[in-house]
Amino acid sequence: MLHIGCHLSSSNGFEAMGRTALSIGADTFQFFTRNPRGGRAKDINPQDAQNLLILMKEHHFAPIIAHAPYTLNPASADAKTRDFALMTFADDLKRMEYVPGNLYNFHPGSHVGQGIDKGIDLIIHTLNEILDSKQHTTVLLETMAGKGSEIGSKFDELKRILDGVKHNQLLGVCLDTCHVNDAGYSLVKLDDTLAQFDKQIGLKLLKAVHINDSLNPLGAHKDRHAPIGEGTLGVQTLAGVINHPALRNLPFCLETPNDLDGYAREIKLLRSLYKE
Repeated sequence: MLHIGCHLSSSNGFEAMGRTALSIGADTFQFFTRNPRGGRAKDINPQDAQNLLILMKEHHFAPIIAHAPYTLNPASADAKTRDFALMTFADDLKRMEYVPGNLYNFHPGSHVGQGIDKGIDLIIHTLNEILDSKQHTTVLLETMAGKGSEIGSKFDELKRILDGVKHNQLLGVCLDTCHVNDAGYSLVKLDDTLAQFDKQIGLKLLKAVHINDSLNPLGAHKDRHAPIGEGTLGVQTLAGVINHPALRNLPFCLETPNDLDGYAREIKLLRSLYKE
C-alpha cells in the first residue's frame, strides 16, 4: 500500500490535520512544529493529540513527519543561532512525546564559511546534547541540494553525522527527491543511487521520502521544487521511486508548490501509478 501525504498547516491542531489528510486521500502528513521561520510554538492540547493517534490507528496511517523550522541551524558560526537551534530542537522533541512513535525531520545546517568539518562537529554536538535514549521519536537528517554552504548534500556527510552521535539508534534519513537530484544523485539511475546510499549509510536508516519534482537539472545545487510531472524529473521517474522495492513501504510526503486540491490530484496520480 502506498503511504502518501503532503505538508499541512498545523494552525487548527493535530486532529484537524489528520482529518484534512483523509479528505484528500492521504494516510500520512507533514507539519511544522512552529512558524517555519522560528518563534514560539503553540501549546499542545493533550486530548487533541490523543484524538489524532486514535484516528491514525483507525485509518492505518503511516508515521507522520514533524518538520523543524528553517531557521534551525546547529552548524552556525553564531553562538546565539546555535543556542536557538538547541533549545528549539529540545522543545520540539518534548512536544513530539504527545504523539510518540513518529518522525521529526530537520535540515542538518549550513556551515556559513567555517568549513564542512566544523559544521559537522557542531551538528553532532547539538544532537548529543538533546537526544535522550528514552524518547519515542525518530529524528531524520534530510538530504540536501547543496546550495551555498549546506551540509548533507553528500551521503558521506550524513554518515559522518550519524557516526558521531551517541544515541544514533534514534536517527534516520529522509530522502528528498528534488534535493538529491539537485545534489547530483540520479533518480533515473535509481538503483545506482540507492546502492551508493546503502554502501555509505545503509538503507535500513532510510525512514521517509519527500516526493517532489525539480525545476532544475541533475547537479544544479539549486533546490526549487516543482509539482509532480512539471519538472525535470517527470512522472515516470517519480513512479519508479514510489515503486522501488527499497522505498515502496516508506511514508512519502509531497512538498510541491500546491494548494489542497493540487495535493489531492497529485496523491490520486501517484496512487494510480503504484503497483500493488
